Amino acid sequence: MSYTTKIKNEIIQINLEKSEALAELSGFIRNNGYIVNNELVLTTENSIIKDKIVLLMKNIYEVDSVIEIKDGLNFNKKDLYVIHISTNLDFILKDLCYLDDDNNYLETPPEYLVGANEEIRAYLRGVFLSGGSINDPKTSRYHMEILMDKAQEAVFVQKLLNIFDLNAKILNRDKRYMVYIKEAERISDFLKIIGAMNAVLYFENVRIYHDKKNRTNRLNNCEQANTDKIIEAATSQIKNIEILEKNLAVELLDDKTKEALEYRKKYPEASLKELSEIISLETNNKITKSGLNHRFRKISELASKFL
Repeated sequence: MSYTTKIKNEIIQINLEKSEALAELSGFIRNNGYIVNNELVLTTENSIIKDKIVLLMKNIYEVDSVIEIKDGLNFNKKDLYVIHISTNLDFILKDLCYLDDDNNYLETPPEYLVGANEEIRAYLRGVFLSGGSINDPKTSRYHMEILMDKAQEAVFVQKLLNIFDLNAKILNRDKRYMVYIKEAERISDFLKIIGAMNAVLYFENVRIYHDKKNRTNRLNNCEQANTDKIIEAATSQIKNIEILEKNLAVELLDDKTKEALEYRKKYPEASLKELSEIISLETNNKITKSGLNHRFRKISELASKFL
């Protein structure tokens, strides 16, 4: 079962007040339904959504829906549930803000349908049940989208989402419109808004795991880079020492610099910090990392004269 299906199965179980049920039905029907032969036709691959729509229609409008099951045409071969509603259709379509009083399609629903936060949340649930999806956070990117056919409806849904500061955007896609959210935190907020609390817990747990893993990788990369720098510096110092020894030039160095040279040969893989601590401990003469670096700079300058 996909992550999106789990979300939809969760939010469809929410108990609704009548005003919320009307808003949720409207959000679903306005973005899913079409009228043919004096029937309202709705489609879904999710049997739980089908059952909820049928139940709401029965409870609110006292109408019985006719269910048709078709073989799925897409790659996943899921059955397609087609819901036919014909009884009391004119009243239902106007009550759910699909048609206006002149039987014209309403570009956007009236304000009273989504007059309160709970009704806005319910409308967004209906829209998401119709054409929404969210990537499983285990995948490489965070993405929530809702596909719809009508431009004005897409703008309306975007405005509803952005009431909650979700930074929703619209993109034209194959003669349709995609309202989408990319940021992980805002997708999590959207799940909270539509009441998918189990999905939120899963989303946040996976996101926290990803964040920790990425932070660990960054630290490991930083540590590796530091190790590479240490090895590169030590290798360069050893080469300079070999040049001086080959040219019998070590005696040109002062005693403290000769001491640094001998300790580098003795501890060829030590960092400057480690080497300064070793010298300080073994000679009882404290030397800092900066002081030790100054001695190796003298060695490098002398070695360069023999190149």
